Amino acid sequence: MTARSVMNPDPPVLRSTDPIKLAADAIMKGRYRRLPVVSPEGRYLGMFGVHCLLGMVLPKAILMEDGDSLSHLPRESLSDLHRRFQEVENEPITICSIEENLVVHPDTPLIQTLFTLWRHGHNLPVVDPTSGRLEGLISYWDVGAAILAAET
Repeated sequence: MTARSVMNPDPPVLRSTDPIKLAADAIMKGRYRRLPVVSPEGRYLGMFGVHCLLGMVLPKAILMEDGDSLSHLPRESLSDLHRRFQEVENEPITICSIEENLVVHPDTPLIQTLFTLWRHGHNLPVVDPTSGRLEGLISYWDVGAAILAAET
């Protein structure tokens, strides 16, 4: 068995040209931590996720702090955070760095795939080694469903 046997062949994806708002909507509606990003031709580029979204709404001063003391920062409300989000919501997702991610290939052996998923701790993109196209995505949920559905 291979990665292909446990992957979702039709995962939700973001296009590199998608605006931040569309990405945030997809992430929030599906309760995803990260989604794959593909080029207009379908080539896998990396992952976009909640870490970037949170960084966009935090005050810039807090991002420059070394973490020792944040007590001098002004109090913020949800409205302040929302306003910051609105300032970037129409920008393309590429204003964030797209996170590099380990990938597996469709023919990666199943045990190697599961070990990589376990060790990495995030969804695994399944990428064709020749074309670079995203072929699918493997999540813990996909693996769990496949194991529970397997016959003994």
